[in-house]
Amino acid sequence: MGKGGEQGGDSGEPAAQIRFYTWEEIQKHNLRTDKWLVIERKVYNVTKWANRHPGGQRVISHCAGEDATDAFQAFHINPTLVQKFLKPLLIGELAPGEPSHDRDKNSQLVEDFRTLRKTAEDMNLFRASPLFFSFYLGHIIAMEVLAWLMVSYFGTGWITTLILACILTTSQAQAGWLQHDFGHLSVFKKSSWNHIVHKFVIGHLKGASANWWNHRHFQHHAKPNIFQKDPDVNMLHIFVLGDTQPVEYGKKKLKYLPYNHQHEYFFLSEYPPFSLPFSWNATCPFQPSLQFLVNIHLTSAAPCKPHSNYLVSPHLVEIVMVFSWFCRFLESHWFVWVTQMNHIPMEIDSEKHRDWLSSQMAATCNIEQSFFKDWFTGHLNFQIEHHLFPTMPRHNFWKVKPLVKSLCAKYGVQYEEKPLGKAFVDIVG
Repeated sequence: MGKGGEQGGDSGEPAAQIRFYTWEEIQKHNLRTDKWLVIERKVYNVTKWANRHPGGQRVISHCAGEDATDAFQAFHINPTLVQKFLKPLLIGELAPGEPSHDRDKNSQLVEDFRTLRKTAEDMNLFRASPLFFSFYLGHIIAMEVLAWLMVSYFGTGWITTLILACILTTSQAQAGWLQHDFGHLSVFKKSSWNHIVHKFVIGHLKGASANWWNHRHFQHHAKPNIFQKDPDVNMLHIFVLGDTQPVEYGKKKLKYLPYNHQHEYFFLSEYPPFSLPFSWNATCPFQPSLQFLVNIHLTSAAPCKPHSNYLVSPHLVEIVMVFSWFCRFLESHWFVWVTQMNHIPMEIDSEKHRDWLSSQMAATCNIEQSFFKDWFTGHLNFQIEHHLFPTMPRHNFWKVKPLVKSLCAKYGVQYEEKPLGKAFVDIVG
């Protein structure tokens, strides 16, 4: 039981006197109807406010009963501003003598990681380069313009159409990496500006929902590869992942699919070939993307071309839909192989309440760097650095990498890096 005067909390009334709590008591408040968390030794009751959390109620709920200091710092680019929302939720502090970290975590490792983060801030590694992101957006738009010019000049024959599909697939894949940057608030200093551009890129260049992306992706970052918390590994009706899930569900004799053949049907299922055509549009409100509108514009010009007779059809909309879905089909392979090469081969298990550094390192790995790999993966070849510092602009990952490797070596934490080809093979393995 906490000690002290009356507690404040969701009512918004300040506490009359500081109450002190032990970790034993705090850890009991991790239920759906009762959520406490600790940030910099202060205890907050977020039970009612969780539903108003801009990042979604699940991501904050996943940290209930824990020290959420590192997660809080990782996701917010202006912690001082966010503090005004936390103040009415304050109910007390950790009791004197209680460690700052729950569950016997290595306090020195945690403190050294926070020192590393402060060093990165002092090095201005959280400051984005406007030139980098301007060029990046420009090369995406240039590909869309190139597609229009090709149709205008060459028409829409089969060969031209296949080339167009490759160009538009590339522009869509790169737009996917770009929306990821804005979604993580890593471009502008103001969250609102990032949110506005994120909605434009994912909503109008990609045709998906920013809220849907936020809801899923922040959970993944908060608890990567943790069953029941990371939606990216909760795919029981399609795959069983990691070392423990196949055993658990084998004992329960759940037979949604022949899991002993999942490495074979992986190539034919909706994951990867149809993950974007089906999952993307089925799990979020459909918005006509810029690519879809460009496709209509491109194909509507077809009757003017002498060698585009296969598109001179009353079924123009159907043709555009097929072409759009074919591009999504190609993009799906790109998207899935790149995003999963860093996570699927790593540890996938139940919650172990590790510190921020250890939990992220267990679930992520890097791919050896090159200019092509940086571009091809949207800098997700630096998945470790991205997960440790999700608001850091991606063009600075290579600068913080030596510091991260040094810290991992100091505490014997595995820092895994592999060639691109091996990463792809490990997914199937």
